[in-house]
Amino acid sequence: MSGAPGRGGRLGRRLSAAAVGVGCLLFLGGFVLAAFLYQPYTVPTNSMSPAVVAGDRVLAQRIDGSEVRRGDVVVFRDDLWGDSPMIKRVVGVGGDTVACCDEGGRLTVNGEPIVEPYIDETRSATRGGFEATVPEGEIFLLGDDRVDSIDSRDLLTESEPGTVPLTAVSGRVEATVWPFDRLGMLPSATGFAELPGGVSGAGPLRPLAYATAAGGLLIALGALYGPVVGRLTRAR
Repeated sequence: MSGAPGRGGRLGRRLSAAAVGVGCLLFLGGFVLAAFLYQPYTVPTNSMSPAVVAGDRVLAQRIDGSEVRRGDVVVFRDDLWGDSPMIKRVVGVGGDTVACCDEGGRLTVNGEPIVEPYIDETRSATRGGFEATVPEGEIFLLGDDRVDSIDSRDLLTESEPGTVPLTAVSGRVEATVWPFDRLGMLPSATGFAELPGGVSGAGPLRPLAYATAAGGLLIALGALYGPVVGRLTRAR
């Protein structure tokens, strides 16, 4: 009987060490993968309000142009738009005809009205009607604040479609991580889902965050085993 507590103690220490080991793998693995797959950006303007606003710190999955879908909020850099990375929403891809607006005030793509629940209704009115055909290998971009956003509409002329090449895209924004009161994932742009090509699926950010959090919890629980057992032993 006297050996039972010793065996129990050894088992507890082994489980504690295993928890710390697994926790380290999950925590470091999740953190390293997230750092490899995602790039942080600071939102420069309110043109994408309310989804993201000026000063928000966001995480964008590193992608290339072949992965862009309608509805994506993308990070891109193009000389015509300035020197800094910009963040806008893709509303048209190569071959699309993007127009505004139908009788209900909605954006249309290839004649299909698009429901955009992420837009603040008080800021949804565009600055005037427009129609643009998107060249292959290009994208048409709008800000969610359709009143004040400077976007493809401002570069649209009779000879220029106002578009950006897919090669200019470096990331797809998935989440706001700062400030904490705005922490969360961006909603999917399901209004484009019925169009050919559909919309982008969820990236790996959420499972990576869960893995990192679970790893941290296991490390903490494993590290607490020794002090807790020691205190309980002294209290007997």
